[in-house]
Parts: sequence; C-alpha cells; structure tokens
Amino acid sequence: MITLKPGLLATILAALVAVFLLMPLIAVVPVSFTPGRNLSMAGDEWSLRHYRALIENPAWGQGVWLSIRIGLVASLFSTALATAFALGIWMLQPRFAGIYMGIAMLPMVAPPVVSALTLYFFLTSLSQWNGVIGYDTFFGVALAHSVMVAPFAVVLITVALSQVDRRIDLAARSMGAGLMTRVFRIIMPNIRFGLIAALFLSFVLSWEEIGVTLFITSVNAVTLPRLMWMGLRDNIDPAIAAISVVLIAIVVAVVLIKTVMQLRQGQQR
Repeated sequence: MITLKPGLLATILAALVAVFLLMPLIAVVPVSFTPGRNLSMAGDEWSLRHYRALIENPAWGQGVWLSIRIGLVASLFSTALATAFALGIWMLQPRFAGIYMGIAMLPMVAPPVVSALTLYFFLTSLSQWNGVIGYDTFFGVALAHSVMVAPFAVVLITVALSQVDRRIDLAARSMGAGLMTRVFRIIMPNIRFGLIAALFLSFVLSWEEIGVTLFITSVNAVTLPRLMWMGLRDNIDPAIAAISVVLIAIVVAVVLIKTVMQLRQGQQR
C-alpha cells in the first residue's frame, strides 16, 4: 500500500490556515481574563473575576442546565420522529417518497426568520390552551428545537438505511418476523451508528440554537445561548468570554480524548 506524506510546504500552509481559522477562538482567551467591566484585551494585569462570576451568578448555571435538558429532550424526540419517518420511507417505498422527503427538509431550507415566526405563532396559540407546551416554556422550546433539528436527523438516518441490505428485512419477513421484531431486532441494530450520530448532532444543534429561541422565549426559558446574547446586547458582559473559553476547553478536551483513543486502537491493531 502506497502512503503519501505531505511535503514541508504543504505542512506549513496547512498550519498557517489552521492558525488563521483558530485566531478568533484564541483571541477570546485574553479577553476572558480582563479585570475590566467591559469586553477588552487583558493588559499587564490578568484577573479571574469573570470566571468567578460564572460560579457566583446562578443564572449561568441555570442557563447551562436548561440548555442541557432541552437538548436531551429535543434530540430524543427529533431522532425518534426521524427514525420513524426514515423507516417508513425505506420499508414502504411510497410513490411520492421524494415529495415526503422534501416536506421533511423544509425546516432546514426555509429562512430561519420564517421558521421562527411560524413557531412563535404556533406556540402562542398553544399557550391559550395549556401552560405546559407553549410560548416561553420548557417543553415549548424543546418542541421548537425538535422541529428545527429533525431534518438533520432524517438525513443521517436515511443515509444509514441506504447502507442496509434490504434482503435481510425480506428474509426476516419470510420467516414470520413481525414488524416490531424486524424494526427493533434487525434493522435498528444495523443503523445504530447512524442513530448515535443523529442523537449527537441533534443535541449539538439544539444546544447552540439562538435564532428561533429569541422568538419563542422571554424570561422563563432562558437558555445559555440566549443568556449570552442578552449579555452582549444589554451590557457586554466579559463573563461571556469566560463561558466561551470554558466551552472551547470542553470541546478541545473531547477531541483530544477521542484522538488518543483512536491512536491506542491503531497501536493495538
């Protein structure tokens, strides 16, 4: 097997491009250590006051916890809907499958403002009938996020199903296996990685969703992205830079752990 190694010039160019792309993230670090009350670069004096503010101000912890709960509910619900839809298309092969798929993709291709306004009027209408699922409620935000992230889950699960040999489903059916048995014991185990990817991507998209959240929340369901947006809009709180550094550090740690695990697996082979 022939392996190609990049030359010195290609390595230098790749490193320069990586540094250029990472500069906005790197610039946040010194800002988070500023001793001032406004967003500014830290000079000779560095301070941890804004990191302490993340711990002392309960709003940040509440925002993180709310975003996690909404992300979990939205990812589970959207993945379940996407799985049911994709399985229906894959198993039944309806005549207008392309049209159905296009309808499922509408939240992905529609302008965010249009989706936000539609969900705003929908949730405000629900608020007149109940106080659980509606405007500025936990389940209302989770429902809206599910609508926005479900198309991405549909794409991932559809791709995973396209790699499954349809003959195993036909063989199970010919041997008398029922629908639930075929779905849960034959098909879904073969697309488990697609399901995991759909769950993870749905959670990440829900975690960072801000456009729709601004339209459907007010004071009760303040997620972390909305709290950061409020800090930038109202008083430009440097604590936003601190929470950004914390999130960047978590992502870097996850990537490093995954890289180390892959290297160890490669060495064991």
